[in-house]
Formats: sequence, structure tokens, C-alpha cells
Amino acid sequence: MPKFLRIGVHQSNVSGYTSKAWCIRRAGSTVFLKWGAVQVDGAGDRRKVHWTFPPQEKAIRCRTVQRAQDYTKAAIARRRSHRYEPLAGNIANRRRTTDRDSQLKQALATILYVDIVRSTEKAARLGDTRWATVMNHYYVAVRRELKALRGKEVVTTGDGLLATFRAPAAGIRCATAIRESVRTLGLEIRVGLHAGEYKVSGAEVIGLAFHIGARVAAKARAGEVLVSSAVKDLMSKSEIRFKDRGAHQLKGVPERWRLYRVEH
Repeated sequence: MPKFLRIGVHQSNVSGYTSKAWCIRRAGSTVFLKWGAVQVDGAGDRRKVHWTFPPQEKAIRCRTVQRAQDYTKAAIARRRSHRYEPLAGNIANRRRTTDRDSQLKQALATILYVDIVRSTEKAARLGDTRWATVMNHYYVAVRRELKALRGKEVVTTGDGLLATFRAPAAGIRCATAIRESVRTLGLEIRVGLHAGEYKVSGAEVIGLAFHIGARVAAKARAGEVLVSSAVKDLMSKSEIRFKDRGAHQLKGVPERWRLYRVEH
């Protein structure tokens, strides 16, 4: 299965960062995809990559072998234009012992996912050096707002960031504050928030709730803060106003979810 790792600016020879990996395999007229967040440890030939969360998987039936071949070639070309590079080694799963499994704790939080709109186009237009400077300022701004509202950063994935909050109102206020702050850098973001349970083992977090948060963000337009019905239901006594954006099928997530736009 050909594998590709997304490389950020100046990350090729850096250890201990998070990124995205994407894999593709063709079997006859069917194409199999696998993708998700990964952590990279070591550099060069000693680099090791493992999934941060269980990867998502999808099978695409193309009816004919030729269509499957064309789909595979086009998909690989798109990833290479999005700063992905071929990955020769395996992507490992985190090993868990019985003791570690027994230490998993259940947690409940509001999950915030932030993503920069058209980041690839902006990076190409600005060039690596200027884009690296913009990204440094971007993460300073995001982390300043997280600290002010007691959000906990979980993982960064290229130009995306995942964080948790104890209270949904704090997560929404943080999202709107980040949106206004990064506009001074010429950036627009899309934000998704979801509330749900997940499991914690040390610094590692596991759960479908994180994937739902990312899928909610993917439905947002530029500058929009979207929340799932799980978040809105917790905000019944809040002064924050929402506009119904209808029911949506979130990619890879069971059932349809009703989404709401934050109105301020």
C-alpha cells in the first residue's frame, strides 16, 4: 500500500511532531484508502511514524480496472500537490498492554477543531519562508486564546489544531476569539465544535468524538463556527445565539447530525 506523509515547513528533519498520513491501495476495480493523524519520532532513515488515533478507512468501487487506475493516479497527484511525500516505512499502531488498557479513563469535554481555509494556496503564493513566519504567528495567536479560556491543546495536524474545553461556552468564545485574531494575519479559519466522551491514557486520547469534531469543521464555510447538536443542547440557558444549518451526513460518521452556526 503506497503511503504518504504530509510534511510541514521545515519539518523534514525534525522529530516529535504531529502530521497527517494517507495510504492508498488498488485491488482490481476497488480502491482502498486509509488516512489519519500520525506522530513522527526521529528523523531521516531513523524516522518512525505511528497513528495518533485509529485511522479512518474507505473502499471505493470504480466498476472497471481502468477507472480504478485513473482514480489512484489522480489521488496520488493531488496529495503530492498538498505537501505530501512518499513514506517508505510502515505506519505503526500504538501498542497497548493489558495494564495500559485497564488504565484508560473516560472523559467528557467540548472538542474544538480549527482549520485554515485554503492554506495550500496561501503557502504556494507566499513561499516557504514567509509562510513559516505566518504559521508561527498563527500558532502564537491560537495558543494565546487557548490559554486565556483554559483550553487544552491535544494535537496539531499541519495547519489544523484540536483542543478540548470543560465548558462548551468557553470553547465557543475561544473559537470566535481565534477567528478575529488570525484575521490580522490575513487568514480565515473554519471551526467545528462537538461535545462527547472519549478515553484518556496518559497523554493519549481516543474516541469517535474527535473525528466528529473534525467533520463538523469540514462542513463550515470560511469564517464560520459550527457546533453539533450535542453542543447546542448543552447551551440551552446561554445568551449565545445559533442558526440552524440543517442535518448533515458527516463523512465516515454514523447517522446524520444537525449543525448550528454561532451567530456572533
